[in-house]
Amino acid sequence: MSPSTAASTDLAHDLRLAVMRLSRRLRQERADHGLPLGQLAVLATLDRLGPMTPGALAHQEQVRPPTMTKVLAHLADAGYVDRVADPSDGRQQLISITDSARRLLREDRRRREEWLASLLVDLDADQRAALRAALPVLEVLAES
Repeated sequence: MSPSTAASTDLAHDLRLAVMRLSRRLRQERADHGLPLGQLAVLATLDRLGPMTPGALAHQEQVRPPTMTKVLAHLADAGYVDRVADPSDGRQQLISITDSARRLLREDRRRREEWLASLLVDLDADQRAALRAALPVLEVLAES
């Protein structure tokens, strides 16, 4: 293994551990709304991308359509999604989130961001600058 490959492997290991620990802590700061992460992910996708068909949503979330059907049934029963006929294809439904789901997502995000902000104020200016400088790189990794 070349020195640059070994360094990249070491960095990958350290980054994976740090991101996993931070992600775990952020999940622990979630409000107790009783929804599994998969259902929250569906709501967040609909919030971010707008209404879509169940099939498109299953593809986006990388799950099988029958799995998405079950998730959407739970979310509809809880009042978090609406279904309307697709105006371009009446055989399809468009799924969108309700105002109740938007409030739930907003509160969940607010709670986690407040927790993270409370930690960031304890960092010195150089540490905050290093995090800010790393954000574009982390975005590239997240989008790949």
